[in-house]
Amino acid sequence: MTREKLFSKRVRARRLKAYPELTALGIGWGASLIIGLLLLAGCYDRETGLRLGGGALFAALYLFAGALCLVLYIAARIRVAAGGGIPLRRLGYLAILTAFTGNVFAAIAGFSIIREKRSLEYELCYYALLNDLLVMLISLLNYFKDVLAAYFYVGIGLLAATVVLYLAALVAIERAQASGHYRRLAPLAVVLILSAGLGNLFALLLGLVILVRIKNEGNARTIQWVDTIRRIYRNYMAVLGFLIISLLLTLAVVSAFTFHYGYAVSNDYGNLLREPCLEYPFGTDNLGLCVFTRIVFGARISLIIGIISTAVPIVVGGLLGAMSGYYSERLDNGIMRILDVLYAIPSTLLTIAIVAAFGANTLNLIVALSISNVPVYARTMRAQVMMAANSEFVEAARSCGRHEWQILVLHIIPNSLAQIIVRASVSIGIAVLSTSSLSYLGLGVEPHIPEWGNILKVGSPYLETDPYLAIYPGLFIIVLVLAFNFLGDGLRDALDPKLK
Repeated sequence: MTREKLFSKRVRARRLKAYPELTALGIGWGASLIIGLLLLAGCYDRETGLRLGGGALFAALYLFAGALCLVLYIAARIRVAAGGGIPLRRLGYLAILTAFTGNVFAAIAGFSIIREKRSLEYELCYYALLNDLLVMLISLLNYFKDVLAAYFYVGIGLLAATVVLYLAALVAIERAQASGHYRRLAPLAVVLILSAGLGNLFALLLGLVILVRIKNEGNARTIQWVDTIRRIYRNYMAVLGFLIISLLLTLAVVSAFTFHYGYAVSNDYGNLLREPCLEYPFGTDNLGLCVFTRIVFGARISLIIGIISTAVPIVVGGLLGAMSGYYSERLDNGIMRILDVLYAIPSTLLTIAIVAAFGANTLNLIVALSISNVPVYARTMRAQVMMAANSEFVEAARSCGRHEWQILVLHIIPNSLAQIIVRASVSIGIAVLSTSSLSYLGLGVEPHIPEWGNILKVGSPYLETDPYLAIYPGLFIIVLVLAFNFLGDGLRDALDPKLK
């Protein structure tokens, strides 16, 4: 290869890398076409051929979205490689409309190209809107059931109100940034934080970012955590993972209003092993229970166990590791040798032993998972504290007369949390996977409680005749664990000082 060709190839690669919109479009058309083909395959019957109906309509819409994203992707690559920008940006609005079919990939791809420059608040507001819109569409599937939840219309009304709120917030943010009257957004920020009570993490971050920007208006200094969020948004997979987590969290909260718990726990022998339909989107199991409803309520159990079993060892292990790394060597040896004994026991074996000894229930599972993770966070915090203890800001705090415990709590620990946060985001996914695995073995959550491992266990004997009973809960476990892994990768890159 000549030097000119090698140089032009590098220039072309650099130009393509400068546009993250290409990644969003690439994943948008690929995922949309795959899902569309899978939906189309589900509508095909060997005896009757292709069955026209709601499934075929959704397949056609997904295939259309995939074709649209593919055309935009090819046109954008050609234009960018030639030294231009993204063409046909207005077609992004058409791709955004596919959100009403639940197509997250095409909707994000469309949003990524409609504007060349977008503020962090604008992006957070869009994802908050997309989050609640998708949850509302999922919840509306219950309308086809014979019996609705007692507060179904209340839940749908709350979701519709938040969708309108986020639409109004998009307009208000644009006008405030254009006019320079940013302080007018303060009441809106408070309302956004309150709306996050439904589980919308994007709304919570948006409200906090607006309040911080108002507080620091006119100040040139950079707010570190806001800058971290901005860097995370450069990573498409991290944002997608965060959207999935927020979506499932919102669905877990709103399901208390919009989903009837009876469909998840009350046997219905007149609806045994029904195939997926509008009334039962994921079919019914061998007891006539709605698999779709059970998976939704199972998300609540998985998230609660994952978050609590990660938060407890962070607090306990973090404090033990901080004291071990900061105070005397004797205390360090005492704490770490005890934790070494605990660390030497395989975590899965320790969890099974605790659950087997005290009984299989949710509380014992949380305790078992928490105990097995304490040494990991203690070691991580100890290493970070030992590096930060010799820093200049610690010497400055001592010279100002700060007590040692104040230096540890107010200065060293806050500056040592970056690695803990990254590890925690991955540990939650591992805890979800461990919960499902132990429940599948009968050592986790009680069998009558709708949890993904329990649902998978019920569906596994029917893999040959009714495979959807095991495929759907398995997919949700995979997707949630991947979402936390993607978010963890994004946090690691965003918090890495070498990449700032």
